[in-house]
Amino acid sequence: MICNCCPRKCNIDRENTLGFCKSPERFRVARAALHFWEEPCISGKNGSGAVFFSGCNLRCAYCQNFEISHGNKGVAISDGELIRIFENLVGQGAHNINLVNPTHYAARLADVLRKRKPPVPIVYNTSGYESADTLKMLDGLVDIYLTDFKYIRSDKASLYSKAADYPEVAKAALCEMRRQLPHDEFDESSIMKKGVIVRHLILPQNTNSSLEIIDWLYENFRDTYISLMAQYTPCGDLSAVPELGRRITQREYDKVTDYALSKGINNIFIQELTSADKKFIPAFDFTGVM
Repeated sequence: MICNCCPRKCNIDRENTLGFCKSPERFRVARAALHFWEEPCISGKNGSGAVFFSGCNLRCAYCQNFEISHGNKGVAISDGELIRIFENLVGQGAHNINLVNPTHYAARLADVLRKRKPPVPIVYNTSGYESADTLKMLDGLVDIYLTDFKYIRSDKASLYSKAADYPEVAKAALCEMRRQLPHDEFDESSIMKKGVIVRHLILPQNTNSSLEIIDWLYENFRDTYISLMAQYTPCGDLSAVPELGRRITQREYDKVTDYALSKGINNIFIQELTSADKKFIPAFDFTGVM
């Protein structure tokens, strides 16, 4: 299959050539297990059934999942094996199936979900660097979009993630997500069943950009849930971006959260700074895969 499923539009046959995401046509997965560190309405008490896909179409300089996003560490599995992984997670009591970094497998995932959609919500956990046309293939198959909105300034998107077009791409993708799922639904235990959550990871020395993102979200999606994340943890070689070589401060985080609250944003998730710890990075040891 010639792949143009993400905004990179590599236009290559992934059965024979690797594109920007460094991923073959066949699924590669590094971990599949109950995950308890998402937003409360996603993790709940039982955990989210997180399936971590290898490879990435964004490749952020600071990625905490570097060994799978950049290094493509993972195990090749078939469609049938992925379905069995879903079934195993549901059997463990997962509140949902959480597809982590699924962008470069979106078309194939759509085929799998049409064949056998699990009886729990499907969470599409993405960087936000998505083609709106590709997302349309997932209409009716994805129940929850858990999407990042990383950058609103193209220079920062280029510097940190080699994607100068990220701001406009992410805006268009979010519009499509909200079109598909215009209303948020929760069960009696406050677990999300349908809807959209927009995550924003606050980066050190980048709080003014964060305020601009809040302004845009308030103007365009003011009732959509926002998750302001304090968990930035320096990882990898950051010599080219030395400002990212530390965690954010309480003052930086308070500046952003106070601003959001002052605008009257009520649907908001807030983290403790203690979330910025490498101990919360999952072990990509093929748990639940092999």
